[in-house]
Amino acid sequence: MNIFYAVQATGNGHISRAQQIYPYLKQFGNVDFFISGNNANLDFKLPIKYRSEGCSLHYSKCGGLNYGDIIKNIKPFTMLKDASSLPLEKYDVIINDFDIVTSLACKLKKLPSVQLGHQASFQSDATPRPDKKSVVGETVLKHFAKATNHIGFHFQSYDSFILPPVIKEEFINADTRDLKHVTVYLPSFQQHCLLEAFNKLKHIQFHWFLAGIESIRHENNICYYPINQKLFNQSLLSCHGLITGGGFETPAETLYLEKKLMSIPIKNHYEQQCNAAALKQMGVTVLEEVEDDFSDIIEKWYSSQNTNPKIKANNINETLQFLFDTYPTKKKFDNEEIALFI
Repeated sequence: MNIFYAVQATGNGHISRAQQIYPYLKQFGNVDFFISGNNANLDFKLPIKYRSEGCSLHYSKCGGLNYGDIIKNIKPFTMLKDASSLPLEKYDVIINDFDIVTSLACKLKKLPSVQLGHQASFQSDATPRPDKKSVVGETVLKHFAKATNHIGFHFQSYDSFILPPVIKEEFINADTRDLKHVTVYLPSFQQHCLLEAFNKLKHIQFHWFLAGIESIRHENNICYYPINQKLFNQSLLSCHGLITGGGFETPAETLYLEKKLMSIPIKNHYEQQCNAAALKQMGVTVLEEVEDDFSDIIEKWYSSQNTNPKIKANNINETLQFLFDTYPTKKKFDNEEIALFI
C-alpha cells in the first residue's frame, strides 16, 4: 500500500505528531511525506518526498499574528501549481494534517482523503469555542483543508471521531521530577516583551526556549535555551510548570505529565483561542494579555496547587486501524461524494 501524508509546517506540533505516528504507519505500507509551509523549528526526521511553500504564519513582536505579512506571502498561483503537480493518483491512501495544497490537489483530481489531526476536531460544533466566535476563523478551521473523512485529536473526546492526543513515546515511558524551574516556550513573544517580568521573580528559575539562541546560557534567574526538542523534553519532564501558547501538542503533553500549565494564546489566532476555551473548561490558567501584573500572576500560579486533570494518550495502532477501516477507497468515492466534497 502506498500512503501519502501531508503535514502543515506552520508550527512544531504537526511535525512532532507525524514523527510519532510514522513508525506505526509504515507498518501498513510505504509512506511518502509532503511538507507545506516553513514555520517549524524541528528537524524533519521523516522521508520527505515533496515540499511546498504553502501558507505560513508570521508573528508580531509581542504575542500576535502579523496578518499583513501572512497575506503578503501567500502565493495562490504557486500553491495551485504545486497542487496540480502532486502525483496523488498513485497513492492508495491520502492523509492530510491541515494542508491546503493537498486539499486543493484532491479537489482537482477528485480523490478521497482523510484529515488527521487536531484541526479536524473543529468539524464538530461540540468542540469548545470562545464566547465570541469568529466567522473567518470558523471558515478557516472547517474549509481550509477540506477532506472527505475526519479523525480529530483533542484534550477530551467532544465527539465520536475525536480521539486523545498523540503523546511522545518518551513521555509515556518517562519518570517525571519537579526541580522547581518553570519552562517557557512562547514563540510569538520576543525577549524584551517578557524579560522584566521574569527578572522580578528572582526566586524562580526559568528555562526559556527562545528563537535566536544558539547555545545554552545563564543570566541571573533565567537559563536561555535554543529551540531543541531533546532539551525541551528534558526541561518539561523536570519542570514545576510550563508557560506556553495556545497550541495543542505541548499543552496536551504537559497535562499528560501532570505538570502545571499556563496558556497565553496568540492574539487573533482563532484556533488557539478555541484551545484556550477548552483549557479554561479544564481549570487551566489562561491569559488573554500579558500586562503589568504578569509577574504577580506567575507568582500566584507557581505557588498554587496543581488541579489540572491528567489526560489520556492516543493509542496510535487503534487510531490507524480505524483510519484504514473507514477510509473511502477510490471505488467507493462516487460522483455524489465528489459533489459534497467540492
